[in-house]
Amino acid sequence: MLMKIDSFELYVAKLELKKPFITSLGVINYSDHIFLKVFSEDGEFGWGECSPAYFINGETLETCLAISKKLTDSIIGISCFSHELIQQKLDSIIYGNHSIKSAIDVACYDLASKSKKIPLYKYLGGELKKKIYTDYTVSLNDVDKMVKQARSIVKKGFKIIKVKLGDDGKKDVERIKKIRECVGSSIKIRIDANQGWTIEEAIETLKNINKYKIQYCEAPINREISYRLNEVKEASPIKIMADESLFTYSDAKMMVHGNHCDMFNLKIGKQGGIYESTKIIEIAEKNNIPMQVGGFIESRIIFTVNCHLGHTSNFIKYFDCDSPLFHKINPIIGGVEYKNDWELILPTANGIGVDIKKDFLKSCSKII
Repeated sequence: MLMKIDSFELYVAKLELKKPFITSLGVINYSDHIFLKVFSEDGEFGWGECSPAYFINGETLETCLAISKKLTDSIIGISCFSHELIQQKLDSIIYGNHSIKSAIDVACYDLASKSKKIPLYKYLGGELKKKIYTDYTVSLNDVDKMVKQARSIVKKGFKIIKVKLGDDGKKDVERIKKIRECVGSSIKIRIDANQGWTIEEAIETLKNINKYKIQYCEAPINREISYRLNEVKEASPIKIMADESLFTYSDAKMMVHGNHCDMFNLKIGKQGGIYESTKIIEIAEKNNIPMQVGGFIESRIIFTVNCHLGHTSNFIKYFDCDSPLFHKINPIIGGVEYKNDWELILPTANGIGVDIKKDFLKSCSKII
């Protein structure tokens, strides 16, 4: 059964956030989304999605739309099971453009696993053998506002908080000090500088906040100097996670060979889809590198994919899957369920286990 790809539909939408999301890279009030639906010749379908983040991968809604038709046309007639060939075809059209490629890749994986009548994690060779929990993010802000948000997050039952830092090392030390005093010693804290520190500032800041029991630090320095990330790793008492410096399989190999980090952060939209993510997972497993799965500000489609991936490797230990909770509305039917203790529960349906509400689709702009 080849299950050849027959056609695509593409929808565009903006989702407003409940409140501004602030990092050292800027302020976000809403997220752009492309929802992509792929059909096989027998009428089965799969969903994919991307939410381009120009400040991370250089892509916008406009750049994704400009190349989308050419990309989707290039894989018409190919089996939805031929993931490597699909990736090769997409890459032969244009370099990079990981966001829109990830939407296509994810849709094909959804179609393939639905066609096999199994959930995505099983299609990827995984098993449901562990419980997984998400963190929730404290936006970068004045210290008092960050403490207030941290307190509110803990009151909602979260046991893990992720704190955005990176605009000023000395202020960041004070932020972490006050947040730790507020939430107590039992709450796990992880931090993300979003490339905001210099090398010297990163080393000094990480040394100064180590006493506040920090799990790890994401992206301490600008990716343009990621060849020097090993200097931070070697001097830091806190583990370093590669994020914006890790896009491709080749990047992962360089991170390992240069001893640049302790951990990887996988994002479907950054990696370019599930296929490239599985290759990076292989490198991590071979080199005993723990991983986190996170994302941009996508809907439950992508964060459900994250949870499927999380059940394919024991090295995926950390889950940054709070973004769907930022939106004022949830346009998705099914998908990952957030339990009272913020455990992430996968749907039992085949494929990713998602669909999109018909009324919401009617409000979207249909491009293809």
